[in-house]
Amino acid sequence: MLNIIQKRNIFLTASAIIVGAAIFLVVIWGFNYGLDFTGGSILEIKFDQNRPELSRLQSATADLKIEGLTIQPVGEDRMILRFKAISDEKYSELKNKISETVASGGSANTDGKSRSYEILRYDSIQPSVGQELKIRAIYAIFFVLLAIVIYVGWSFRNVSKPVASWKYGIAAIIALFHDIIIVLGVFVILGKFFDVQINTPFIAAVLTVLGYSVNDTIVVFDRIRENLPRSEDNFEGTVNSSLNQTIVRSINTSLTVMLVLLSIIFIGGSSIKDFALVLAVGIFVGTYSSIFIASPVLVIWEKAGNK
Repeated sequence: MLNIIQKRNIFLTASAIIVGAAIFLVVIWGFNYGLDFTGGSILEIKFDQNRPELSRLQSATADLKIEGLTIQPVGEDRMILRFKAISDEKYSELKNKISETVASGGSANTDGKSRSYEILRYDSIQPSVGQELKIRAIYAIFFVLLAIVIYVGWSFRNVSKPVASWKYGIAAIIALFHDIIIVLGVFVILGKFFDVQINTPFIAAVLTVLGYSVNDTIVVFDRIRENLPRSEDNFEGTVNSSLNQTIVRSINTSLTVMLVLLSIIFIGGSSIKDFALVLAVGIFVGTYSSIFIASPVLVIWEKAGNK
């Protein structure tokens, strides 16, 4: 039998260090917000033949004086242009400039072939809408956490000893905060070095992670509840044996989900990769917290109550 609870200080200390580092990165670097939150426009283009040189396209669009315009090559045949919201007239001018650059053979090869491009997407959001989405995202996460505390407390209402039912809900929330902060820290790093942005799909993925993580935690808590009346061991021993009974199930379930998510990340479409990446990181961390964070918190609370 694994002595998970007996070694809880190791797991809790490691998590505290990681969470502290994540909070530090969030404060120092901040998030790389996408257009959904900052407002602005994104234009993704796919070129049929050789893609124009980046410097050539930058020079061609410089005369338009579009605020915040950045051009990023993606893969071998695409480019993504990001900029502040513009009028329809300015957008038409931008497309004309791109067409002129492509038609002039602005690429490294001069094979004489005609070149064309396809607009894969063009999204535009006003800054006021982005700010409203940011506020709603915070509200959504807050109310989900509140609902989880109420639900877990109600589900374990018949458990009163040695830990009150509402404490199960608080322990689950502590584990969820652990998951959220680490996910945020990971995406601060990805945003800083790999230009991964936080948009509304990120919030949807975080809420999904919360649901998955609390489900895994409740499975462990439910086994503790079942074992308490018939266990001859103390609370710490009962929790440890309950974890050993559920740990294989939790890991196997998470592993099967991770395999699907990894396949989406590596071979899926670009529009869903970031969503799958959030789920992959969140489910990995959530599986860890349901085993090594939530249950040890219950034991610490129980021991503190006996002093």
